[in-house]
Amino acid sequence: MSDSPVDPDEVRHVADLARVDLADEDVDRFAEQFADILGYFETLDEVPEVDRDADLVNVMRPDEVREGLTQAEALDNAAETDDGHFEGPNVS
Repeated sequence: MSDSPVDPDEVRHVADLARVDLADEDVDRFAEQFADILGYFETLDEVPEVDRDADLVNVMRPDEVREGLTQAEALDNAAETDDGHFEGPNVS
């Protein structure tokens, strides 16, 4: 009998659900790791709740229209262009 709070049969059941072939020698190791993970979740329950800041405001600036590059300026550094468009290698 294992000292782990996670039963080896539960590990096998989870492995079956996940369609993972699990060797018998790995079951106890995974049971201990699952127990560690559950312990971490219990630790999270000890973290105190924090109230949300009610005065939170949107920090994004409003959109504004600005002058951009012309098509010719945008294509100036392109390795290859075709009829006013960037040209790149075929992907397939």
